[in-house]
Amino acid sequence: MFRADLHIHSRFSRATSKNLTLRNLASYAYIKGIHLIGTGDITHPIWLQEIADELVYNEQTGFYQLKNPLHPHDILTQTNIHVETVSFSPQFILQGEISCIYKKLGATRKNHQLIFVPHIEAAKKLNARLARIGNLSADGRPILGLDAKILLEILLTVSDVKNPNYLIPAHIWTPWFSVFGSKSGFNHLEDCFEELTTEIFALETGLSSDPPMNKLWSALDSYTLISNSDAHSGENLGREVNIFHSAPTYQSLFDALKKKNNLFCGTVEFYPEEGKYFADGHRNCNICFLPEESKKHNNLCPVCGKPLTIGVYSRVKELADRKEAPLPEIRFESCIPLKEILSEVYHVGTKSKQIHALYEKYIKLFGSELNILQNVPIEQISKTDFALAEALSKMRSHSLQKICGFDGKYGKITII
Repeated sequence: MFRADLHIHSRFSRATSKNLTLRNLASYAYIKGIHLIGTGDITHPIWLQEIADELVYNEQTGFYQLKNPLHPHDILTQTNIHVETVSFSPQFILQGEISCIYKKLGATRKNHQLIFVPHIEAAKKLNARLARIGNLSADGRPILGLDAKILLEILLTVSDVKNPNYLIPAHIWTPWFSVFGSKSGFNHLEDCFEELTTEIFALETGLSSDPPMNKLWSALDSYTLISNSDAHSGENLGREVNIFHSAPTYQSLFDALKKKNNLFCGTVEFYPEEGKYFADGHRNCNICFLPEESKKHNNLCPVCGKPLTIGVYSRVKELADRKEAPLPEIRFESCIPLKEILSEVYHVGTKSKQIHALYEKYIKLFGSELNILQNVPIEQISKTDFALAEALSKMRSHSLQKICGFDGKYGKITII
């Protein structure tokens, strides 16, 4: 099993951890059990220089890795987790995110697009073009007055035929900044990318939706649905990840997403209700509605009278043409972060010393966090911690209670 988190950020993006360095990301990726991570923010000149200084290109895989291999001391320094040995070295794929804000078809459009390039020279070539349009130094995720179709056109124009650049629409349902978002999105992918829609082969579903929700709309059937953490800190890596049968190369990874091979086999998902834009609502008025309740109020807040922020679930149902989703073509699993489970089991905060000590203990005993959540037999965990084993059993069988997230506020998934 090979795990890939293809959408993250550096410390140069807004609202991100100032601890984010390449060694910090590699250390957390190791603890989480992620083999390949995005670099994030390849358009930012200082971050791209750090990538050039600290990473080396792997000719066999087409990815990058640390010049100085990851050591247990790195992991202890970066995560405060002690491990005896490092059994694999996380790799990096050059990745960024662009915020496109422009007018099209009579409305202001705001959408985020993931970009991937094969090597540093390709990033520099792309950045030279984008720097004519906006200030790439202002933010790791630059805001450009650029039509998403034109961004894709530029990406293709500067692409290497043998090792192409790629674009994948990011978190496609987020209300404010996505291709289908309720506030500024489109009703058809073709309205966004026009004749270049054929260049789009995958879509990132975002934290507030999962494969069954997306399968309610048949227009998405031909696209591979991927899931990533969009992490703004090392701790949040792996909230969602993609699963491959075996280690891909740069080109075979994208061939898998184009359905040209069978390497891509599924995703690990956030429970969508925990996502901060799942339901409709007004955070300031503490109003949270599911679609039927929103319709009863004409999508207006009953407290302040202003329009509700229409969430992902409502937007999916608005565009859906199926009452029931067909069985997903690929496997997916919904998980709760291990520290959240431990916090609920032991009735203390996720940032407490007790939870950190327990988290470290189980990483040492059972390997990575995602291995514990997905693979370690319940019977094996039960020998060490019966309460944790029971909680993991309930999570794996989806015996949960869910409080929906809305209008920028995360939801809560409880087990006990």
